[in-house]
Amino acid sequence: MFTFIVKASLSGYLLLGLMACGDHLPLSGGALTGEPAAAPISWVDVATDDIIQLETQGEAPYSVNLWTVLVDDDLHVFAGDTYANWVEHIQGNALVRLQSERFVYALKAERVTDPGQFEQFAQAWESKYGNRPRNESVQETYLFRLTKR
Repeated sequence: MFTFIVKASLSGYLLLGLMACGDHLPLSGGALTGEPAAAPISWVDVATDDIIQLETQGEAPYSVNLWTVLVDDDLHVFAGDTYANWVEHIQGNALVRLQSERFVYALKAERVTDPGQFEQFAQAWESKYGNRPRNESVQETYLFRLTKR
């Protein structure tokens, strides 16, 4: 009986911990359900969000929570050197949707491969999040600029 109570308590604490950190975990989901909206003239307000949701189009809609930074009026999302599902989906179909607050924007993701542009991104990342990206090799990482369709 005691073993059951301890296991149940540990499971409960783990579940509560995961729920409390939910906005910071890259948990995946399906299609986004917000209000469709035209891309704003400026992304400044969206770039202040701690977390956005990005939906990719693989075999089925797939969404993930991500951090963003603004560089030259364009939002950027970064997977580091992890070839995540959403990265694979973008490489197969660059059309994505981004949700911020209640709005969903139809966008296109373009991989950044220019070292100068990556450096601008790294500086913006450091300014927003307090540290530079772990891997700064533009050839080994997956950085995407989000643009209007």
